[in-house]
Amino acid sequence: MCGITAFRGPSAATHARVALARLEYRGYDSAGIAARRPDGTAMHVRTLDGVEALADAVESDTDATTAAIGHTRWATHGGVSERNAHPLEDCGGRLFVVHNGIVENAGALRDRLRSAGHRLATDVDTEVIVHLLEEAVSVGMDLGEALADTATHLVGSWAVVALDSRTGALAGTAHGSPLILADGGDGVYLASDVGAVAPFVSAFRVLEDDDVVDIDAAGAHWHRSGGSDRPRGLWPVPEVALLSRGGRHDDHMGNEIDEQPVVARRVLDALAPSIRDGALWNRLGLPPVEEIDRVAVLGCGTSLHAGRALAGVFARVGRIPTRALTASEAAHEVWEPRTLVVAMSQSGETADVLRALDGLPSGHGTVLALTNNTASSLARRADAVIDCLAGPEIGVAATKTFVAQVLTGACVALSGLSVSGRADAAVLDADLSALAATPDALSGALHAWRDRAADLAADLVTASGFLFLGRGAGLVYAAEGALKLKELSYRWAEHHAAGELKHGPLALVDAGTPVFVVDDGDPRLDVDIAEVEARGGRVIRVGERALRVGGLSLQLPRTGPSWGPLETVVPLQLFSRELALRLQRNVDKPRNLAKSVTVA
Repeated sequence: MCGITAFRGPSAATHARVALARLEYRGYDSAGIAARRPDGTAMHVRTLDGVEALADAVESDTDATTAAIGHTRWATHGGVSERNAHPLEDCGGRLFVVHNGIVENAGALRDRLRSAGHRLATDVDTEVIVHLLEEAVSVGMDLGEALADTATHLVGSWAVVALDSRTGALAGTAHGSPLILADGGDGVYLASDVGAVAPFVSAFRVLEDDDVVDIDAAGAHWHRSGGSDRPRGLWPVPEVALLSRGGRHDDHMGNEIDEQPVVARRVLDALAPSIRDGALWNRLGLPPVEEIDRVAVLGCGTSLHAGRALAGVFARVGRIPTRALTASEAAHEVWEPRTLVVAMSQSGETADVLRALDGLPSGHGTVLALTNNTASSLARRADAVIDCLAGPEIGVAATKTFVAQVLTGACVALSGLSVSGRADAAVLDADLSALAATPDALSGALHAWRDRAADLAADLVTASGFLFLGRGAGLVYAAEGALKLKELSYRWAEHHAAGELKHGPLALVDAGTPVFVVDDGDPRLDVDIAEVEARGGRVIRVGERALRVGGLSLQLPRTGPSWGPLETVVPLQLFSRELALRLQRNVDKPRNLAKSVTVA
């Protein structure tokens, strides 16, 4: 979602812009920078053409700026336009603000500010913040005090960074939205994501709710509304945040699909040795499996699909009752005691997941966060956290993080079950063997489908819609395949349990309708496929059995573990990407989508 950067020090606008470019993966529709020149005047530039378009404005200013804030906006309130882009300014052009989150009482505040004579020039909820800040500064408060006072008038969620172009001071505060502070040696950074500053700093501090940090010539000062406070503890920058992002493709998504066998090997090298003896489970501080009556996985989108696959491990190996909950719909769930809640979020900042955790009753059980960001809001709020070790993922549509979440979750579950006495020994042994074979299975899928996906996409480029079918453990991969196709190609795609075709969805099948079948070896799929073919549907079978495309027989390897045929996601990813490229879509930045959804 929206990204924030700020820097106080030499060439501030350049520092803020370079950091902002590292947040482009989050998805955005406008960008902007505001900076202080040495004479106390402001540089203010906004664009709909991407972060790179800001470079000319920064360079033409010879970048003598001393403090700057930057933002990439994903529209919530107000349409996509340059005037609605951040940073937003006050009436006098002295104060500038960038904001992530939602100001829920913006309408009432806007009315009051307009009555008080303020000139509101945008449709954005954020604008009320800069005018409230203006009022506080006008009565003699310094920027940090003014921002703390402003926050007391807000309802909702926010990460806010403000710039005073006259003094060069910066100030930041957060409430329900992430913001970090880091020393870069030649200056101080603020950012909404450590990935923005990972190459430039070695450690960072996280702002907790209602912390305020102001940065001036004397350095950074940490306090809270109504009193002073000491700085938060330092977090080291995760090594995986610095991993290479290169590859043979021009788009990040293609490279990230290719990287999946390497990611799988990284996860297994780190976690597999600690499975058999239960050490992985124990070092997370989780209760013994015998003290867990049920498992609930909580997530959104691709992370929810990964959670469904993980739930299969607890259910099939340990016979533990499980359920998978869509986080945005969890408000009215009935939570039983002795429940292990596995909260899944790649960014660790997904607002719907965090809000669902707010609704958990006391005594519900234990929360395990499974995330690609161990310094995130989710990680800090959970009882235990595990890093899925995917490394930076730039493409908005998740690929390698899905594989990493499934494998990391499987390792944790198998570790707890292996020493519990509740595990089916034969299934456990089979899963451990399958786990070791996963990197090769993913590599085999890449090799088998790289060219075939391109040929199939060329053949199906005019298809208006697609069906994805599966049974049992294969169903979640059909769901993920349909989601990827929708995200990337903007064509309709539906997934269904294959046995449900005859109960309604079969009406969608006509001559030539593409139907992807994720084959996990269930023999009942033969009947489902026959129903499709009898109506003229075109079946593309992915999984255990041989697949024929253009007269060529392809055999994909299959591991057959409790989490299902993970390698089948690879051809579905490849096909979705290839189809989208032929439709001239931006596969790294699908329309209307964002990487880290920080609004509920």
